[in-house]
Amino acid sequence: MSLITRNVFRALVQGTQHASKGLHTSAVNSDKNVCFAPLSISTLQTSKEGRIKCTLIPGDGVGPELVYSVQEVFKAAGIPVDFESFFFSEVNPTLSAPLEDVVGSIARNKICIKGILATPDFSHTGELQTLNMKLRNALDLYANVVHVKSLPNVKSRHQDVDCIIIREQTEGEYSALEHESVPGVVECLKIITAAKSERIAKFAFDYAVKLRRRKVTAVHKANIMKLGDGLFLRSCEEIAKLYPRIQFEKMIVDNCTMQMVSNPNQFDVMVTPNLYGNIVDNLASGLVGGAGVVAGASYSADCAVFEQVRVATGDTKLRARACACRRARATCSRARWARTSPTRPPCCCAPPTCWRTST
Repeated sequence: MSLITRNVFRALVQGTQHASKGLHTSAVNSDKNVCFAPLSISTLQTSKEGRIKCTLIPGDGVGPELVYSVQEVFKAAGIPVDFESFFFSEVNPTLSAPLEDVVGSIARNKICIKGILATPDFSHTGELQTLNMKLRNALDLYANVVHVKSLPNVKSRHQDVDCIIIREQTEGEYSALEHESVPGVVECLKIITAAKSERIAKFAFDYAVKLRRRKVTAVHKANIMKLGDGLFLRSCEEIAKLYPRIQFEKMIVDNCTMQMVSNPNQFDVMVTPNLYGNIVDNLASGLVGGAGVVAGASYSADCAVFEQVRVATGDTKLRARACACRRARATCSRARWARTSPTRPPCCCAPPTCWRTST
């Protein structure tokens, strides 16, 4: 199976697992308690025939090929899903659908499958926020969840890796607040707030409880950024007191990366600010076979967006490999995510030997 194709399919499996456990997203209210808003079949946009509508963003590079594969598998498996597709791109802005249309579709359908959106190194219009950032902010997709897990028949230095990396992705270093104060001097603002730090910490601990995890690790750099990361760390420590049965530890980000490559099995659930999580989840992906075998999901209070971990969208080798597989076990699990099938589709029972790389 193509590594990059499998990644999209694994995103759908993650959604299945989350829905079956009643876990989706949470929000912090005035008394700092979390109220879950389960995303079940009753909240999804459905037709009179009971078919579920799902927003589909092919993305750039290999994205369209992967999306075609996903659609073919859904069709072959008989899953009652109708896709509402949008071409959404920052590298082809003249052909891209308006942001408002895409946001409206996801808000209406509650669920989206998104390919990688290529981000230019420099903006030709002076715009600092990327489309990914705009989409996250518009929908308040504050929690990014990446499950890094060793797969059978995928050779790697470490075995039995199984950790979940949760990062806050609506503030921090990716706030797009930077300017050139004087020629040759650029200031970039990092925004950390107590409300959003508490919200992501509560999400991480609730996630650990729902998935029966035993430990949450807060990744920070509070020894240097004493106010910003200090606020994030204090928020995590306060939330941890509400969960006495969950072990809590804190770890400086540079030590965390060293520990990740030397002994990744020590980690269970990790909660991080924006930039650190982006680095750590890509590093962890390399430990289990690369970005092609790791899926991600972003959650707001009532929406779920499933996507893959960041890879080069224009890599011709990846594109050739992405077209190698048209069907896979995990795509059929999408039916269970939406609770449309009372039984497991036949291809969900495929043996672990099917998880192998293509040549």
